[in-house]
Amino acid sequence: MPARRQLEGLQFAYALRDSLGREGYNGSKLRGDLLAGLTVGISAIPLSMALAIAIGLPPEHGLYTSLVAGLIMALLGGSRYSVSGPTAAFVVILQPIVLQYGLSGLLLTTLMSACIALLMAVAQFGRVVTYIPNTVTFGFTLGIAVIIATLQVPDLLGLELDGTLPEFYFAKVWVIVVAALSSAHWPTLLITVISFAVMLAWPRLKLPIPAHLVTIVVATAAAFALAAIDAPVATIASNFEYTAQDGHTGEGIPNFLPAFGLPWQNVPGEPWSWSLVSTLLPQALTIALLGAIEALLCAVMLERMSGSRYYANAELFGHGLGNLVAPFFGGFSAAPELARSTTNFRAGARTPIAALIHSGVIAASLMWLAPYLKHLPMACMATLVIIVAWRMCHGRQIVSTIRTAPVADVLVFFVCFSLTLMVDMVVAIGSAVVIAAFLFMRDIAEMTKVRDITKLLKHVPRPLPEGWRVVKISGPLFFAAADKIFAELDVLAEDQAGLVMHMDGVPLLDAGGLDGLTSFIKRCKKNGVELILSDIQFQPLRAMVKAEIRPENGNFAVFPTLADALDAVLDKSPEAPPAC
Repeated sequence: MPARRQLEGLQFAYALRDSLGREGYNGSKLRGDLLAGLTVGISAIPLSMALAIAIGLPPEHGLYTSLVAGLIMALLGGSRYSVSGPTAAFVVILQPIVLQYGLSGLLLTTLMSACIALLMAVAQFGRVVTYIPNTVTFGFTLGIAVIIATLQVPDLLGLELDGTLPEFYFAKVWVIVVAALSSAHWPTLLITVISFAVMLAWPRLKLPIPAHLVTIVVATAAAFALAAIDAPVATIASNFEYTAQDGHTGEGIPNFLPAFGLPWQNVPGEPWSWSLVSTLLPQALTIALLGAIEALLCAVMLERMSGSRYYANAELFGHGLGNLVAPFFGGFSAAPELARSTTNFRAGARTPIAALIHSGVIAASLMWLAPYLKHLPMACMATLVIIVAWRMCHGRQIVSTIRTAPVADVLVFFVCFSLTLMVDMVVAIGSAVVIAAFLFMRDIAEMTKVRDITKLLKHVPRPLPEGWRVVKISGPLFFAAADKIFAELDVLAEDQAGLVMHMDGVPLLDAGGLDGLTSFIKRCKKNGVELILSDIQFQPLRAMVKAEIRPENGNFAVFPTLADALDAVLDKSPEAPPAC
């Protein structure tokens, strides 16, 4: 499949059709998918619940998200090994929505973001999203990771907070550190220390059991031991309750599958209206953009690991449709998650069937494991969220970027990181991309040069008549470079009879360059300087024709090659030999 088609086309369910239809399916692939699906599904259970808790929702909604969105994205996506569900990157965007508009407001926002993602897929924006620089991605993901870690501190330490945390990041830190730190609960702190110790130490043993599964088992056992000595800690059962289908209330997580419901019902404080939609639209745009970035970054990483190509716009389409359906079953914004997806590949997955099996494991956990999951300590859940957030922000790559990248790229990174903390992610990404674009234009403009080649025998093998000069322009002649280039040309054309502009090194001529060229032609005519252009490339020539820049006898001429232009100049010389 050509790379251009991979990035710019739109094929529905490309990954599933390619892996099953073109290559076929057999028992070996089924065994690989089954093992990988079981591994990832079991791993996803605590992580899905932890991320739901992090945004302020009951934990079962994280499972609903992995079940429904993960199923549809696997069926219709464009990446063979991607596994979708709640991601840490969404926490800082979704939590304020939950606080202000509740679950229904979040589901409505997810539905809106899904529509935007589908439009992006139909408009074939898969390639456009990749234009966001790595420094911008690293900046906002690190900022998100820091905010997520800060938000988990109350659960990590068992703090008692009066009301909700303020919106400004440093105000949050002030409330947590100064106002509430003295209320730290030592049993909760002990669970946190145990959880972090297991998460960091277990991978060193290189055993096939995921670290976070061992962590929740050890932390839950420690919580039971503390309760036995009258030092209980907060658990899912003590913090959450649900209403069963028969109307009775229970603690922890319901042991039934999600039911269909309209996402826009029961928004607290404001009924459904177009004004509510317009209020939530900026958040929906942010979620759609971030989800697209997460999906495509995950697909790119999996392509590098596996050598199996992804289909960018099919991945966006599956991502959008998964988020379109999930809110009708209590699921919120989901995206392919890199840790799950790499685990899926390394566990032996061969096709998207592995992700479907992952969703089946999630469904089984809801029906049969709910009575046991309610005993998980909140401190352990917060620990898992922090570990996921750290892995999400690509810590080693960030350190390498800061050490090796140009100063301008490091500046963009810190701007994006700082604005993510102090304002929000939309402003951070927008500002950082604009700054990166300006710095890039500056660098490209500096690459555009004018050089006097009159005395270079390689280009001008014969002496020219007195008062003639040949210059070579190299680089794109666009608005950021035009003023500087034509100012230099004015100096070179001063007191000259004629000027030859050799333009084989100019690949681009935009509106700013056209305006500068038109003005320069007029100045040359006014000053009696004959101007000749040669070796004009296709795009600049087409732009000049469209702008109706035409040769004028004795003032302005165009030749296909420099040799033709020099012959025309020599023919003007009185000393020129007669033509044969």
